[in-house]
Amino acid sequence: MSPAARLRGLKPDWLRDPKVWRTEVLAGLVVALALIPEAISFSIIAGVDPAIGLFASFTMAVTIAVVGGRRAMISAATGAVALVIAPLNREHGLGYLVAAVILAGVFQVILGALGVAKLMRFIPRSVMVGFVNSLAILIFMAQVPEMTDVPWPVYPLLAAGLALMVFFPKVTTVIPAPLVSIVILTVITVAAGIAVPTVGGKGDLPSSLPVPGLPDVPFTLDTLTTIVPYAFAMALVGLMESLMTAKLVDEITDTRSSKTRESIGQGIANIVTGFFGGMGGCAMIGQTMINVKVSGARTRLSTFLAGAFLMVLCVVFGPVVSDIPMAALVAVMVMVSFATFDWHSIAPKTLRRMPTGEITVMVVTVACVVATHNLAIGVVVGSVTAMVVFAKRVAHLAEVTAVIDPDGSTVVYRVTGELFFASSDDLVGQFNYATDPDQVVIDLSAAHVWDASSVAALDAIEMKYAQRGKRVEITGLNGPSAHLHGKLSGELSASH
Repeated sequence: MSPAARLRGLKPDWLRDPKVWRTEVLAGLVVALALIPEAISFSIIAGVDPAIGLFASFTMAVTIAVVGGRRAMISAATGAVALVIAPLNREHGLGYLVAAVILAGVFQVILGALGVAKLMRFIPRSVMVGFVNSLAILIFMAQVPEMTDVPWPVYPLLAAGLALMVFFPKVTTVIPAPLVSIVILTVITVAAGIAVPTVGGKGDLPSSLPVPGLPDVPFTLDTLTTIVPYAFAMALVGLMESLMTAKLVDEITDTRSSKTRESIGQGIANIVTGFFGGMGGCAMIGQTMINVKVSGARTRLSTFLAGAFLMVLCVVFGPVVSDIPMAALVAVMVMVSFATFDWHSIAPKTLRRMPTGEITVMVVTVACVVATHNLAIGVVVGSVTAMVVFAKRVAHLAEVTAVIDPDGSTVVYRVTGELFFASSDDLVGQFNYATDPDQVVIDLSAAHVWDASSVAALDAIEMKYAQRGKRVEITGLNGPSAHLHGKLSGELSASH
């Protein structure tokens, strides 16, 4: 390969292909427009000036574009983080909030380095489906206030915006339909002088770039003990939401991403955001769906430009952006919510085939997220429910069958299935201690011993036979089971 060809191979896609470049630039612009009202809304939830949320969205997006592990994913100020840190800001002020953001970033870097991303493998598909569906519901619910108690022209504008996004892609996909919708509705409202809620009504846009600095707090142990609980909670919520979103984008784009790099990247982005006075954040599912699913972006350029355009729009084009009708952005988010929801998961055909336990886990996840507006709580409760359902299902798979030798001197019990804490209690009650012959063989060649509870159950069985003067022989243990049994057998009774 020639040096020139090798150099071309090192170039990112958006530098090699003008079509990709155009897609990424326009996607970044659409996301930036959608970020503005969201960031202002989350600032209000956190109890801070709108500029704080907008600065956070700018620094999070620009930083994660460089250090993140999932290309084309959008990170910015989010409602989940705002809910966690709002009490801290309310009780102690902005300085403590900013300090907590920096510390949360440090926690995320540490957790990422320790391999917290590996825990994602324990989140089952039913929880993932519940996560996606609850996100779609939350995105839609967040738009409801913008559609109630508003002037009547909002409704035809909303309908026009949705129609444009449905039908415009049939004409051309060169320009993202959401961008066309936003531009056309803005021109109509401004030209016709239609009085409807606009972006400017959400709050004042910043007129200058953020300046780095240290948080205005006393650097004492008391300050540290005050911010640690909030910082740790923010770190966990941010990581969980970001890793779940990264996993979702992996599936949509059929590509892999580095979850460890993403975890550490989220930490670095929050540290940077904190030093620039932002309120912190994590991955944003709604804006990520606009970027990846609606606009077709696939590279880091769209993420970087979303943050860069956000500041340019606020600082340079503030008056123009302020005139964008909220109906245009609400239409985009409603479209995103419908595109995000996994409609196949609730189709009657799917529900008829799906095991009851799987449906229960999905419903529990959705119910918890919608009730608490906290994705982390929903995912944790859903995962625990899935584990209980799995344990209950597997526990009933442990079966015992007995065969007595023709001469009546020996009985062979064949145990089949997984032996662990949930199945060990049932195991002890499946032997005929009083009527069995003196020689008892327990064949475990079709079973696996997983934990100390199972070893204790086998010890209890041997003891019950021994009390009646009968001898037990355990056979057929596979390697790991034999190792665990040999290590713990006889060591678990209270009298030992």
